[in-house]
Amino acid sequence: MDIQSIKQRFGIIGNSPLLNRAIDIAAQVANTDLSVLVLGESGSGKEFFPKIIHELSARKHSSYVAINCGAIPEGTIDSELFGHEKGSFTDAREARKGYFEEANGGTIFLDEVAELPLSTQVRLLRVLETGEFLKVGSSKAQKTNVRVVAATNVNVPEQIQLGRFREDLYYRLNAITIQVPSLRQRPEDIELLFRKFSTDTSEKYHIPPLNLSEEARRLLASYAWPGNVRQLKNVSEQITIIEKDRTLSAEALKRSLPDMNVSRLPVFLGRNGNANGMNEREILYSVLFDMQKDIHQLQEAVAQLSGGHIPASRAADEIPAGIADRSAPTFSSGRDTYTLIPAETGHDNFPKRSEDHGRGTIAIPQAQAEVINEPAQAEDEDLSLEKREKILIEKALAKYHGNRRKAAAELGISERTIYRKIKEHGIAIEE
Repeated sequence: MDIQSIKQRFGIIGNSPLLNRAIDIAAQVANTDLSVLVLGESGSGKEFFPKIIHELSARKHSSYVAINCGAIPEGTIDSELFGHEKGSFTDAREARKGYFEEANGGTIFLDEVAELPLSTQVRLLRVLETGEFLKVGSSKAQKTNVRVVAATNVNVPEQIQLGRFREDLYYRLNAITIQVPSLRQRPEDIELLFRKFSTDTSEKYHIPPLNLSEEARRLLASYAWPGNVRQLKNVSEQITIIEKDRTLSAEALKRSLPDMNVSRLPVFLGRNGNANGMNEREILYSVLFDMQKDIHQLQEAVAQLSGGHIPASRAADEIPAGIADRSAPTFSSGRDTYTLIPAETGHDNFPKRSEDHGRGTIAIPQAQAEVINEPAQAEDEDLSLEKREKILIEKALAKYHGNRRKAAAELGISERTIYRKIKEHGIAIEE
């Protein structure tokens, strides 16, 4: 079957040479039993390629099972993949077949394979090498004849360096690699995809078709599309429904495109200058730094509103640590609170209040005094990553009343990770 026929059969749109190359590789390896690793950014369309491989292979009349490894909790993933025996764990009231047993003779697609726990990776490696697996709670090996196609959007070699993915499993999965191009790597396909999604939406909801101005075409082609085809589809559907003017201008298109030059979340760059593969501890520590920055900004705003002549950050730099300690006298003026420090420190840029509080004193906003104290206090604080990590998790859980999913989203980590961290730190959860 030629490439064009494959595109029509599976609904793939685009004429990019990079896309054609990926489809061609999938068609060539379909009749083999080699493991395939599909690489590409999130939203780029990786899920099409396991289907192409299965449907063009001799296994097409057998089962095709697609699994999102990142969506299965760590405690149950071995049971889901390999099955379990009756009584092997709590609530295991009867034996159950796993996906590898169900897909015997067919193809199994492991999406987000880099999310698998290390213990499960060992089991998967055995299946790939010998075709054998053990059910949870069983000592009897079972055979399965399954073609494995895996996919991931992370930098696997970097994950190997971080100790989160087995190197031997990587080379076993990576018998054949298919690199799916991102949307920005195939700019010639962007307008074609936009028109297809827009036309489908117009026909579905009986809306007049949408036309593109020349400026809108240029903007479509130049935009980075970090969410790839998935983002393009969402934007085209939204614009088709919402915009009243059926000739789309660049200004109207911009309203539906987020400004990707503005960072909205803390990002910790890895060794190679990218955020892929960062571990949970790095994420938590980056959140700490971001919170500290926000606190300083708030303190500066309070200091300026309360009548201070210099920002709190400058006050912290210009006054020696420990001058304004917590035992220093304070006074209130209206809604503001001030702390007194000795005038002989030489910091004449602070407002003097000698007429109210005696000669030889300087009054500074209390928020500034607290900032000044920070360097002295830091010596006594427990700055270990483990302690900070536990505190952040406890605060997130308290904020969402023990809801692990919401707490994980707040911290920027997976639900599986927060389960593991709760267990590691012995954090008590109020249900």
